[in-house]
Amino acid sequence: MHDHQALVLTAVLILIYGLFSKLSERSPISGPMVFVSVGVLVSSFALDMFELHVETELVKFVAELTLVLILFVDGSLIKLNKLGDVLRGIPGRLLLIGLPITSILGTLLALVMFPDWGIWSVAMLALVLSPTDAALGQAVVKSEKVPENIRKSVSIESGLNDGMVLPPILVCIAALASGGADFTGEGQWIKYITLQLTLGPLFGLLVGQFGGRVIEYAASRNWMDPIFQQLSSFALAILAFAIAELFHGNGFIAAFVAGLTLGVKSNDVRHRIQEFGEAQGQLLSLFVFLILGLTAIPLFSPYWNTMTVIYAILSLTLIRMLPVFLSLWGTGLDTYSKIFIGWFGPRGIASILYLLIIIGELGENAPKEVLSVIVLTVLFSVFAHGFSAVGMSAKFKQ
Repeated sequence: MHDHQALVLTAVLILIYGLFSKLSERSPISGPMVFVSVGVLVSSFALDMFELHVETELVKFVAELTLVLILFVDGSLIKLNKLGDVLRGIPGRLLLIGLPITSILGTLLALVMFPDWGIWSVAMLALVLSPTDAALGQAVVKSEKVPENIRKSVSIESGLNDGMVLPPILVCIAALASGGADFTGEGQWIKYITLQLTLGPLFGLLVGQFGGRVIEYAASRNWMDPIFQQLSSFALAILAFAIAELFHGNGFIAAFVAGLTLGVKSNDVRHRIQEFGEAQGQLLSLFVFLILGLTAIPLFSPYWNTMTVIYAILSLTLIRMLPVFLSLWGTGLDTYSKIFIGWFGPRGIASILYLLIIIGELGENAPKEVLSVIVLTVLFSVFAHGFSAVGMSAKFKQ
């Protein structure tokens, strides 16, 4: 399948699904489910109508662009001066207590179940499967039947956790790329990681603060058209990414920090920036889900076995839900609310994008068995959380 054919297929699917998108919000059929299913159907896994390789430049470009936009918008959804208030509430418990426990528990179970994989591979697996994706359960974040504090908590958690797990994921990738060399060895990867984790946030801060203030100043003087205020989300995200990468910092961290430190106080201007970024991010995300069905599932399905299935199920249940229960202890939430928050930790776009980044960084050395577990977990999540979102949301007492 040529790259332009993949784009045509995506465009047709977006148009057709868009015609019924409002109805899908009240049904158990979500956009990711449709795009993954069509991808699998036309792939070599089923009808063998098309073929697209996960290593192609188009896939890499779309993956990077999608992740940059998502991280920027996710960061911008939280005003830096309000971050303390957010972290003192339920989202803070989920992020500062639940997320680390999830990563640690996932690593320990993977070490037991896959003892031959090595610490860096299993840690990377657990980290990639830690961030959640509220987009897989749109009925949850949009349903008025779900209490507002729970909707906001699920949305804020999914908005911030992908950026929080990125630095340790980069450490795992660098360790695997160096063959697991000792931290005190002569390898250059420690210097590489140091630059990635320091210059990335630095340039993100500079772009977010300076760029945001310039945009707000121009908007307040009525110099800047609202359309270009919207377009600035794309410009700032790409600018932060590109400058950081140019100086050997990590562009993805830079994009997230640029959004988090966005120097815009006007709610109207900030809303325009976020609205455009979210729309473009959703468009690109659907293409990524198509790639999941079209390329990743056929590529990694031969590596699936009983143990990978068990781990994928545990990742969506025990590994996620137990840390949530522990982190929400003493909050006053009832048992069903805790179960609800614990269950709606879908694995989606962030996990897929990190998988594509791993493939791009490690190439043929990427641990295919590890990546197969990520693909299977996301596949389970797309359908399990999509089908259950409407029904479980309706069970809250009004």
